[in-house]
Amino acid sequence: KIAAGEGVERPASVVKELLENSIDAGATRISVAVEDGGRTLIRVSDDGSGIPAQEAMLAFAQHATSKVASVEDLFAISTMGFRGEALASIASVSHAMMVTRTADSEQGVRIEVKDSHAGQAAPCAAPVGTTIEVRDLFYSVPARRKFLRTDATEFSHIHEMVLRAALPNPQVALTLSSNGKVVLELPATADHRMRVGEALGKELYPELMEVDVSEQGIRVYGFAGQPAMARATAKYQYVFLNGRFIRD
Repeated sequence: KIAAGEGVERPASVVKELLENSIDAGATRISVAVEDGGRTLIRVSDDGSGIPAQEAMLAFAQHATSKVASVEDLFAISTMGFRGEALASIASVSHAMMVTRTADSEQGVRIEVKDSHAGQAAPCAAPVGTTIEVRDLFYSVPARRKFLRTDATEFSHIHEMVLRAALPNPQVALTLSSNGKVVLELPATADHRMRVGEALGKELYPELMEVDVSEQGIRVYGFAGQPAMARATAKYQYVFLNGRFIRD
């Protein structure tokens, strides 16, 4: 029923999938750390619900985490992820490691995955939530590595993915760091306009006009800029459908 799967094309693809998993897990804090534009390391940590120890081994199995139980579910998707393909796809082209713990567990579990084969779950100390580390992206498919651009270009794509997750989710605090340096820090806020300003430029805050219209069961909500803020590019235009970034 779904013709296209989500492929791992570049480091930003990994960041997108892991961010969506964290949001689905109800996280209130998410940190993203990358090295060398994501080639060497991508680490996403959250304080979400975590994965029960007995289910953690399944997390990297294809479709095991799918949220879809029937065809009808495709027309009422309320989660960011639903096919259950992302972690399996990521693990097939990298060295992946997951540490996770639920609130009712005294200790967490750690699982390492190499060449799509998950090792044994080992108990470990961990805060509630999930951390996933992805190292040596595309080590197993050198041809794919050749298509990656410079570290700066790949990081700019990662930065964009974090913004796309941050703008519709002001209730989630997000931090992005590159090679140990914090590049973006967005505190959680109940003021959606503040999140837009923090993410795209504080000078925008007083200039934004709120839009909120409901009609025939559809609500359109967001912020529009004054004419003086017009740009020659569509870079600052973000459209989301049920929290999911879209292009028309």
